[in-house]
Amino acid sequence: MSESDSPTPGNGAAADADGVDAALAAARDRYKAERAKRVRDDGNAQYEELVGDFADFDRDPFADPDYTRDAVTDDVEVLVVGCGFAGMLTVIELKAKGIDNVRMIDRAGDFGGTWYWNRYPGCMCDVESYTYLPLLEETGYMPTEKYASAVEIFSYAQIVGRHFDLYPHAMFHTEVESAVWDDDTLRWTVRTNFGDEITARFLVTAGGILHKAKLPGISGITKFKGKAFHTSRWNYDVTGGAPGVFMDKLADKRVAVIGTGATAVQVVPRVAEAAKELLVFQRTPSPVGQRNNGPTDEAWFKSLQPGWHAERVKNFTESVTGKKPEVDLVSDGWTHVMWDDTQTKTDDPVQAKAMERSDFQTMEEIRQRVVSIVEDPDTAERLQPWYGKHCKRVCFHDEYLPAFNRPNVQLVDTDGHGVTAITENGIVANGIEYPVDVIVFASGFEVTTDLEHRLGFNPVGRDGVRMSDRWSDGARTLHGILSAEFPNLLMISLIQAGFGTNFLHFLSKSAEHVAWLIAMCEERGIATIEATPGAEDEWYELLLGVAMGIAGYSTRCTPGYYNSEQGRDAKTARNLVYTGSLLEYAGFLERWRDAGTMPGALVTDES
Repeated sequence: MSESDSPTPGNGAAADADGVDAALAAARDRYKAERAKRVRDDGNAQYEELVGDFADFDRDPFADPDYTRDAVTDDVEVLVVGCGFAGMLTVIELKAKGIDNVRMIDRAGDFGGTWYWNRYPGCMCDVESYTYLPLLEETGYMPTEKYASAVEIFSYAQIVGRHFDLYPHAMFHTEVESAVWDDDTLRWTVRTNFGDEITARFLVTAGGILHKAKLPGISGITKFKGKAFHTSRWNYDVTGGAPGVFMDKLADKRVAVIGTGATAVQVVPRVAEAAKELLVFQRTPSPVGQRNNGPTDEAWFKSLQPGWHAERVKNFTESVTGKKPEVDLVSDGWTHVMWDDTQTKTDDPVQAKAMERSDFQTMEEIRQRVVSIVEDPDTAERLQPWYGKHCKRVCFHDEYLPAFNRPNVQLVDTDGHGVTAITENGIVANGIEYPVDVIVFASGFEVTTDLEHRLGFNPVGRDGVRMSDRWSDGARTLHGILSAEFPNLLMISLIQAGFGTNFLHFLSKSAEHVAWLIAMCEERGIATIEATPGAEDEWYELLLGVAMGIAGYSTRCTPGYYNSEQGRDAKTARNLVYTGSLLEYAGFLERWRDAGTMPGALVTDES
């Protein structure tokens, strides 16, 4: 059966209802068994922090190692930590409101955030360009493809930086070492690795979502004598080539890729075509649907009417959260797979049954896609995902599955247990040592870990309280943005905030809210703003209530970053995201602003 012959996910296969229900019952048992193999007591703690012996994995391979500059002393109205799209959108919103006394800091060497760091071969966005890329109408930019490459997105970030004159505000190659609130001066004092001392009335942390790489805690990583690196710090000195350019140094190399998530799905085809031999080490297979990328139709793009972008962004989010708009403007793999909401709890047993059947049929079509493409039956069996469609981020790619038909590619499935150890010469899995020359860690990023951990510094608020201490049992925020005891600190992070398939939609709504808060403080003569503890508790209770609506579904899932690796401690419970629709989260922010009284915020007036 060819890919084009496959039924559309969610529309059902040819089996009758009895056959579907029998298959569903068997799948339910399989889901449970596969999950049991993978649940671990250590949750997110299974990953290594990239410091000490692992610091080299976090080295910037794109920066001049000899870069230096003089220390800067400055006082600004707003200091934004992060020069990815979150930070850029925040400053653009601030400038539009007349607030131009802004500094931006990032350890990267340019704008782009995720798209500065991720330049691995095959790297692309998995949400269509016309929806994902912000400010397309403002810049007049037309993406070259439906799904833009990382090279293009990084270039677009630079275009945005120039278009909105952001470069004069930016301090690149710069790491924040400390940020301390002074109650006497009502300023944050921020110090950096270059000896900079910058005071700011407002501190905005826009540290990103997918920027802090995580490394699996595999015994012996530092013993390996070959070359090893994380995908977000791709070492082209080892592989040859460049982003979009064939890797000519791998022809005599035996390469291992550890991981089979969204990054690996893009990396594997490019390494497969270049390496003498490729071994793909898998703990849990990803669901991989059809991408069907192609060039942008210029005539169509030019025909779009003013306001099209906001409408399309909203329509996409509605389409992937079960809202079922009258017209599916995007009509791609995402909207087909996620059209039905199958995870929200319902008390109607008939509806619950229909939702479970729909979810099963969607995943069954994805599993059958594997069977139709991968020639070896054993490999095809091991590449099939046995869990619900909301458990892990669905991937869409047209070359990943066919890569396993190549004679130089071998899948090493670990039956849910992961790699056992790394030796001087290779990788141990399933009791077998596999000699390799190069190890590529496609192990993803920290998403719901402690904020100060992902930021790389520990903010010190009123009376010397450290964020790690006040949040010792988990995050305490209002909307994920304000926190008690940390005046004028505004955070853009998934923790206790929104979440969505299109991360840029979330970031744009967060940046809009942060800029509004700062502008309102300026306009109303507010000296400081923070959350009240009571408001933090109320917000957390609301988050818990919404989360309970999908708790039954989530607890049946295999571990992953969607569920914080099924962590069971109190901190993990508090470091949750708003699990409802991103549009619902944005609605909370809009109604809060419309109230005009900043409910739940503790403010002090300027004297």
